[in-house]
Amino acid sequence: MKVLSIRDWFTAPDRVVAWQGQQQHWLSEMRQQVQALADKLRSQPGPHWALCFDNSYHFTAALLALWYAGKTPVIPGHCRAAQLEEMAEHLDGVISDMPLAISLPQIRWDGALALGELPVIDESAELVLFTSGSTGTPRRVVKSLRALDLEAQWLSALWGQRLQQCHVIASVSHQHLYGLTFRIVLPMALSLPLAAQQIFYSEQLADQRRDRRYLFISSPAFLRRLDTSLTTPPCALVVSAGGALPWPDAQRAQAALHCVVDEIYGSTETGVIGWRHADAEQAVWRCFPDVTLREQEAGRWRVFSALLETEAGWPLDDRIIQQPTGEFQLAGRQDRVVKIEDKRVSLSEIERRLLALSGVEDAAALAIQRHGRHAIGVVLALPDIPDAATLSQYKKQWKNALQPWLEPVAMPRYWRVVTSIPVTAQSKRAWPQIEELFDVAG
Repeated sequence: MKVLSIRDWFTAPDRVVAWQGQQQHWLSEMRQQVQALADKLRSQPGPHWALCFDNSYHFTAALLALWYAGKTPVIPGHCRAAQLEEMAEHLDGVISDMPLAISLPQIRWDGALALGELPVIDESAELVLFTSGSTGTPRRVVKSLRALDLEAQWLSALWGQRLQQCHVIASVSHQHLYGLTFRIVLPMALSLPLAAQQIFYSEQLADQRRDRRYLFISSPAFLRRLDTSLTTPPCALVVSAGGALPWPDAQRAQAALHCVVDEIYGSTETGVIGWRHADAEQAVWRCFPDVTLREQEAGRWRVFSALLETEAGWPLDDRIIQQPTGEFQLAGRQDRVVKIEDKRVSLSEIERRLLALSGVEDAAALAIQRHGRHAIGVVLALPDIPDAATLSQYKKQWKNALQPWLEPVAMPRYWRVVTSIPVTAQSKRAWPQIEELFDVAG
């Protein structure tokens, strides 16, 4: 299959690029909408504009409009007003198709059309993403068009033949790099129609037309909860990322979707690193071409990739077990970022928000596993231990205060209150003792 670079997307013959229900969007329509929005953006001050969209077709048009207007798209990973305000120093404005109560300059998507000649997108164009870092503050990640195009070429080389005549559907958001790469950049590069709306439930997957073949972009969280009693549409390829898919869930998904799941390993900082075909327990991961994993010191690995803008590589947050062939297994994470429902959650960020609560002297956050599922547990140090009724009231107040800042999966589910958080003789957190606080249900 021919792989179009981002700068050449509009050189392709007119085609359906996206659909929503019965409505279809054509490439020629998108081009005129990009022209109108780019014209509007050129008159706006400042280069950095955030994209906050529900609709993936609108998102794609706005992304292109920013590049054609000579601006830099910023993808914050969320659409929460409180955190957009907190990021104000990094933004000059926001483009959105949903109401946002923010003080930043805002352009609402209106689908306006305009004729004219679009300039060439600058070769040095890039976009900015923000992702959870181990420091507790969002990490700024810059991606070049070169890296996005190269990633699409790698994925096409791997799966291109299977994807011919496919329609692309997804249960993941385009507001993160995985969704951006797989449900936006890849289908546009391969001239495949993409679904404008995200799939949230098994019923929505089952409702897809049966006269099409699909590329389904998903995650372990969705595949684990797949309702196997429903009849799914024909899938030529199912891709999962965001965390390793446990073997029993991979088997269930394969039986329900009549397709072996292919998994992707990577990160926002590195792009794709490796992939595996989940057709056996303990299936090994294989690196993409021009990607190398090297152990720098005991248990610490670094990835060197043509997708990176540096030859120095990037440190991995995961522990790796590498085989002599270069294939590898994943053996858990090393940093203060954990995966809850396949989303990266910064424990340091949660602790930072907890310390901002009135009366909280210290805070510790960790992932707690109960009944095979993970959730966030927190320990708060208060001057005095409140009685049960007062503690219940405090919890309600704390949850209300945290809601504007934390995603639902990052909201603490288990709470413990102490007068001091256990530490070791070296004044470091005594995590075994902290974990013991959650041995009693509550």
